[in-house]
Amino acid sequence: MQELIISGSPHAHTTDTVNRRMWNVVIALLPSLGVALWVFGLSALWVTLVAVGACMATEWLIERYLFHRPCTLSNGSALITGLLLAFNLPNILPWWMVVIGAVVAIGIGKMSFGGLGCNIWNPALVGRVFLLLSFPAAMTTWDSAVNSGFIQAAHTGASGVDASTGATLLATLKSHGHVVDSSSVDWLTLGLGDMNGSLGEVGSIAILLGLAWMLITRVITWHIPVSVLGSAALLSWATGANPGIELLAGGLMLGAVFMATDYVTSPMTHWGQIIYGVLIGVLTIIIRRWGAYPEGVSFAILLGNSVTPLINKYCRPRRFGMRKIRKEAKA
Repeated sequence: MQELIISGSPHAHTTDTVNRRMWNVVIALLPSLGVALWVFGLSALWVTLVAVGACMATEWLIERYLFHRPCTLSNGSALITGLLLAFNLPNILPWWMVVIGAVVAIGIGKMSFGGLGCNIWNPALVGRVFLLLSFPAAMTTWDSAVNSGFIQAAHTGASGVDASTGATLLATLKSHGHVVDSSSVDWLTLGLGDMNGSLGEVGSIAILLGLAWMLITRVITWHIPVSVLGSAALLSWATGANPGIELLAGGLMLGAVFMATDYVTSPMTHWGQIIYGVLIGVLTIIIRRWGAYPEGVSFAILLGNSVTPLINKYCRPRRFGMRKIRKEAKA
């Protein structure tokens, strides 16, 4: 006898599933993982494996021994959290710090709210910000063997910056007051990712390939990435910075494409997504320009996650049939 399954609305009549969308995101992340391995070598692979393994183990243990419910690792959400956490970490971060970040990301950022679909903030960013606040020195120490962003003024020592110290491009921009001659930047190198930074933020072209895949497979729409990047570019131009460098440097593109677009923590309507994206883009540039940290995208996305319920409240979709009801009421 076939069991009758009853579930709450809405009911989507489609072959699309949560698992399919999650694994499409994993596929979209593969180009960025390849760039990280090319730039940083085996250390990037080690950080990624530890982050993914710790995230999956933490979720399995909590579901098995605390929630007493079937394992959901097959949907790929824990794998995505592990990948995104690794993409937000330096390649030389000690393994035990990576494990702590993974436990916080899954245990506090996700499972403490009930699991997939219930969390308020992006779990990977919860783990990343926890590590940044707990171990600021380790989270801002970079591999000196990797270039700092190919700003020629930094290489020549005109501003007292030594590229062999392992500084990131954003740190170099901070020391320059975010005012840098665009002719001193190797744009191709920035796009390919041969520079220092967190694992997943160094390859802009790879991130754009992932964005294209998610748009083609309809995992996401254009509204959040375009509004984040567009508002950040506009504000950086208005404040005298170079929009191109601001977009390619740091984790802005990674956050706009893979983390701000999280279904659970982003608004439901297109207008709400645009408001949410503009908020993240503006906050990122404000923190970069006037904040204590060179990078602000993680804090901006978490703040955007926090106001998502408010955005959903005021940007509700029109209920089906309401236009007809209003016309009949006026008549």
